[in-house]
Amino acid sequence: MPRAPWRRRRTTDSPRPAGRRWAGRLRRSGTFARQVLLVRVGRRRHEPGGASVVVADGYRGSRADLSAYHTLTAVRPPSDAQLDSIAPMSPAVPAMAGISGTGAMTIPLLPGDRTLARRVKFALANACTLASLGLGLFAIFLAMQGNVRPAAVCLIACVAFDGLDGALARRFGVASPFGAQMDSLADMCSFGLAAPVVVYASLVGTVPAAAAAVACALVAGCAAIRLARFNVSPKDGRFFCGVPTTMAAAVLAGAVLIGMPIPGTLQVAGVALIAFAMVSSFPYAKLARLVKLPPWLWLVPLAGAFVDGRLTFVLVVAGYLASGPILWLHQRKAA
Repeated sequence: MPRAPWRRRRTTDSPRPAGRRWAGRLRRSGTFARQVLLVRVGRRRHEPGGASVVVADGYRGSRADLSAYHTLTAVRPPSDAQLDSIAPMSPAVPAMAGISGTGAMTIPLLPGDRTLARRVKFALANACTLASLGLGLFAIFLAMQGNVRPAAVCLIACVAFDGLDGALARRFGVASPFGAQMDSLADMCSFGLAAPVVVYASLVGTVPAAAAAVACALVAGCAAIRLARFNVSPKDGRFFCGVPTTMAAAVLAGAVLIGMPIPGTLQVAGVALIAFAMVSSFPYAKLARLVKLPPWLWLVPLAGAFVDGRLTFVLVVAGYLASGPILWLHQRKAA
């Protein structure tokens, strides 16, 4: 009585003809699979732990991992000579400036031609960023000594230098990812840390210290979220998504400078409202669009500043904060 098929020894050393025929089919299929898988295998240089190879079906790994992979798939692993003789799968990558023999790559801070004139312009634009950062630190030092109004003046100067560095970089053609990241870090120090410290120093005598600390901590946290979101979000040339940190710091510094005659509770609520406005999704017009407003709209706040500067300041800030929800509702109705 013949043996059941499932009891056959399916190995190449089986004395039974059926086993040899079955194993022969497996060897032939393995040869074909090896030809398919090893169409193009390349070696990546400077790979720690041994050279890395790439198989045509998408497998990537070291030589040891590749041997285990072929063992699991019943395909004989290629030898070192085969790996060296087979062409790489991906086309050759052109040599890049800044790649050393150890595989480390350095990206130039100033893209493009590195002439002396462009370097001077690049240094000038970044000097404005550093000036904004230094004025923010100086504002913190003044606030720690109780000089809140001079500290508010330093914050307003920070706003001016922050707008100047970007304008100079675009005007001179030296804008770079390095400058953008440096500007973001300087904004966090000047507007995300210095502004809350100055506001805390101005509120600590009129409201409980815990309430002032919570409101100022909200400003710092929301400023960090706002800047991080701005770095990774697509840019819109017309509107900001939420109140920018520069505008929020200018409003807080202006309120400290003119000394708002309102109760401390309302001041804390206003600080928290500005913090939440920074992380909101409401669209706020950029300065370039505000400049294009009709001239008579600019005459109204100017005339009001001579009558009652504090009231005019409150109305202008309230109007700007309310413009975001109004534009949001208008866009939803238009859609």
